[in-house]
Amino acid sequence: MGLVIRLDRIMADRKISLKDLALNVGITTANLSNLKTGKAKAIRFSTLEAICHTLKCQPGDILEFTEDDKDDLL
Repeated sequence: MGLVIRLDRIMADRKISLKDLALNVGITTANLSNLKTGKAKAIRFSTLEAICHTLKCQPGDILEFTEDDKDDLL
């Protein structure tokens, strides 16, 4: 499975909308939506830092690693 994005859960806990978070972070709602739905292929550290600062959370609260079958990784 790899990385799972839990941004929607943190946003719900903090009661912040996609639009408000995008404005605070300084990215478009489209890019934030792609990140939230797991469609993004990468994230800049500066964006991750801004998201964590705004939501008062740690990167591990947003990103979760789930291990694939070990045979698939070799």
